Amino acid sequence: MGVLKLREFRLLFGAQAVSVLGDRMVAIALAFAVIELGGSASEIGIVLAVRTLPMVLTLLIGGVLADRMSRRAVMVGADLARLLSQGAIAALLIAGTAEVWMIAVLSGLTGAATGFFNPASTGLLPVIVPADRLQEANGVRATALSAGEIVGPAIAGVLIAAVGAGWAMAIDALTFAVSALFLLGLRLPDQVPRAASSFVADLKAGWSLFRSLTWVWTFVLAAAIGNLVWGAWSTLGPIVAEEDLGGAAAWGTVLGAIGVGALIGALVAVRVRPRGPLVVAGGSFVLMAFPLAFLAAGAPVALLAAAALLGGVSMVLGNAIWESTLMRHVPGEALSRVSAYDWFGSIAFQPVGMIIWGPIAALIGISPALWVASAVVLVTTVALLAVPAIRHLRDEPAVQPGV
Repeated sequence: MGVLKLREFRLLFGAQAVSVLGDRMVAIALAFAVIELGGSASEIGIVLAVRTLPMVLTLLIGGVLADRMSRRAVMVGADLARLLSQGAIAALLIAGTAEVWMIAVLSGLTGAATGFFNPASTGLLPVIVPADRLQEANGVRATALSAGEIVGPAIAGVLIAAVGAGWAMAIDALTFAVSALFLLGLRLPDQVPRAASSFVADLKAGWSLFRSLTWVWTFVLAAAIGNLVWGAWSTLGPIVAEEDLGGAAAWGTVLGAIGVGALIGALVAVRVRPRGPLVVAGGSFVLMAFPLAFLAAGAPVALLAAAALLGGVSMVLGNAIWESTLMRHVPGEALSRVSAYDWFGSIAFQPVGMIIWGPIAALIGISPALWVASAVVLVTTVALLAVPAIRHLRDEPAVQPGV
């Protein structure tokens, strides 16, 4: 992994590695915090949705700002904001004074800060990594995601079972402080081209470029549907785990298996550069149907974990190839804005997915709801691969990404 010889990339990698560890603890800690407070599947969905919705609303603003000012400054500011919001949730839970609405509001603040962080992060990587090493860099970054997927849920499951969800939230808060310190150590180019027109004009220009690239918006649409569907896993999975699988520790094991698959996907992403990148990235989506189907079928923990592993491979391999393709084919001066529309489109329906699957399960049952979700994944994958722009895009950049 020669890209790790680059000092600035090592710092960015370190920042993301420690932050992802905490984030993956929160994925399970929030759900079981709500359960500890007597919440239902619908309330879990509402909390997760409230965490995501502000991120959707701030992504486009964050993308424009990241193309107009220091991307590092945007990222550090977001980290500090998340340190405060996650720390407040931890304090309330540990003190025993938390209520579901408090967790939801503070999670919303965390989500809003993340909406500024993500487009800036995407735009920063091509500044510090040569274009021909972006796939390797994204693959290596994905190892941080996969390691967090493995270790984070396992730690969270043990902490929740032993001392409660608040301590998992506290560790997540501290990871944002560490991330900010890593980012402050970056040495960046003195002059980086920035968007020079008005805020609104920049926003419109980003949209025009986004919608002109068929391969971009169709892939984002498929990801949007996938995130809508994955809400079934996020909201119904903890309920199934609590009722049938053995609780938080068992669910942590299953989520940890996603991390193992993510590690496999990351290692593959470091080594491959497919000529038809979006066929590989889009085709990998089919693996996401397996964990949903196995959860619907009432599979034991071991089999469910095996299916979750396949889902982890899909998540990281597909995302690493997608991000590398986006960075190589979109001009650097507009990359954060296009990335913001990518993030926005991909997760715009995620809050809806967090909300709807509880009521759907109440209406038709948890197992049928999960079968429906699995079927939607399969149909979406087939539809995406039928798009000519997806099949025909080749890994030969039409433009240099610039800085």
